[in-house]
Amino acid sequence: MSSTSRAWVVMATVGTVEALKDQGICRWNYTLRSLHQHAKNHLRSVSQTRMLSSQSSAAVRNQLREEKAKQSEESLRTVMYLSCWGPNN
Repeated sequence: MSSTSRAWVVMATVGTVEALKDQGICRWNYTLRSLHQHAKNHLRSVSQTRMLSSQSSAAVRNQLREEKAKQSEESLRTVMYLSCWGPNN
């Protein structure tokens, strides 16, 4: 490539960059950067989400276990009551 054609390529590149600046590409760059910063500050990371998910599933399991224990205890209480005070046949 001759020096004249290189100069034309450089001039065309500079002209293209300046035209894109005038059309607002720099404003888009700012917008994208601010969106990324906002997401980074306000959204949970994947590991935090997994940790919270495992904690909530453990809480649900504990609640189900307690419910089952209460139901078993109530059933035993009913059997004991009926065996002591129920009708004699």
